[in-house]
Formats: sequence, structure tokens, C-alpha cells
Amino acid sequence: MSMYPVMVKLPKRLYNRVQRRAKQTKRSVESELLAVVAQAMSGEDELPEELSALLEELSLLDDKALWRAARGMMKAGESTQLEKLQLKSRQKGLSESESQTLGSLVRQYEKHMLIRAQSAALLKQRGHDVSRLLAKA
Repeated sequence: MSMYPVMVKLPKRLYNRVQRRAKQTKRSVESELLAVVAQAMSGEDELPEELSALLEELSLLDDKALWRAARGMMKAGESTQLEKLQLKSRQKGLSESESQTLGSLVRQYEKHMLIRAQSAALLKQRGHDVSRLLAKA
């Protein structure tokens, strides 16, 4: 694989975060930046822009914020409504309005799960034990 040198000027705060993350992952700052860029660019064409941007932002969070995101739960009311609509869909079918609501709730659920999974993956990359998160999934 060909490599191309790039000079990037980072704000001090961002550089410090990358440097901390590099220490956590036992990599050089250059290797960590390469990993961040590669991660941000992977699957770029496969996800809507909103989700790609959200995943990029996750990589900039500190560990505490990532743990919160990884443990986050869908709102109880939305989760209950999703389950009820899925059950009704299988048993009786849905009206057009209910179908649209179900579609919206499914997209919210998928987004929520993507955030949780990406947060857990980032925590694991940073050397944390995420096995408890996986056991609750």
C-alpha cells in the first residue's frame, strides 16, 4: 500500500485528546490519527451522512462519555410502542399511519444500537473491558 505524507495542524485541545488516546492504545500519535481517519472513512458510502457524522463525533468523546453512550437505552415509551406495533403487524397488519410510525421507530432503534455498538468498539480499542456491555445486549 502506498503511503502519502500529510501535514495537519490540530488545535491544542484536539491534539491532546489524540495524544491521550494514542497512549491508551499504545500507538504513536501518527498511528492513532491514521486509525481515526480510517475509521471515519470506513463505510462512508454505506451510511447516511447524519450517521457517518455521528460516528465521527463518537471517536472524539472521552471514555466517560463513551461509557454513557454504550449503556444508553431507548426511551421506555418508544421501546414499548415499537414492540406493540411489531406484534400488531404480525397479528393483524398495520394502517398506513402505524406503518410509518413503526418505520420511524425502527430507524431510531437502529441508530441507537449503532451508537451503542460504536461506543463499545471504541472503548475496546482504548483497552477497556466491554464484556459486561455485551452480556446485557
